[in-house]
Amino acid sequence: MINWIWFLLLASGIVLAASNNSAGLVTDAILEAASDAITLVIGLLGLISFWSGLMEIAERAGLTDLLARMLRPITRRLFPDVPPDHGAMGAIILSISANILGIGNAATPLGIRAMEKLDELNHEPGTATDAMCTFVALTTSSLTIIPITVIALRAAAGSQDPAKVIAPTLIATSFSTLAAIMTDWAWRRIRRGCH
Repeated sequence: MINWIWFLLLASGIVLAASNNSAGLVTDAILEAASDAITLVIGLLGLISFWSGLMEIAERAGLTDLLARMLRPITRRLFPDVPPDHGAMGAIILSISANILGIGNAATPLGIRAMEKLDELNHEPGTATDAMCTFVALTTSSLTIIPITVIALRAAAGSQDPAKVIAPTLIATSFSTLAAIMTDWAWRRIRRGCH
């Protein structure tokens, strides 16, 4: 559906430009936007590579494992239906750890693996379990300590202090994660009351 909406927007813009004899302006805008996109991507590449490398060092140094051990008591409470020794719990902890450390590129495949492992515990295929819903809520709200992508975008745009967003991001994502946990908890209680 969204593909059709984008297609209609683009097609109507091109038709409107052609009917107003402004096709040259549209072409110039497309070329300029493409050039800006390439410049932005090249600028981001170095910074994202640096932060990804730094996070890889942190992972090899055991920071991710330390974070996973620190999160284990919390994740047991957030995911009471998931056995602590099941592979799903490890995948959940790794995905959440990657989000906290701002490794979005690693968090996505880890999140997919966590959902696959959670699906192994699902007694009703095709229906999301409470643990799956909780996991989606947590990864969507995503507590983040170091917002690598935002820092990289700010640096590429010429910001004087690209890391200045760390504190506001931490505050905002703390509130969003707390809201996700509270909403998930309330929804579970409501569902249990209905059954």
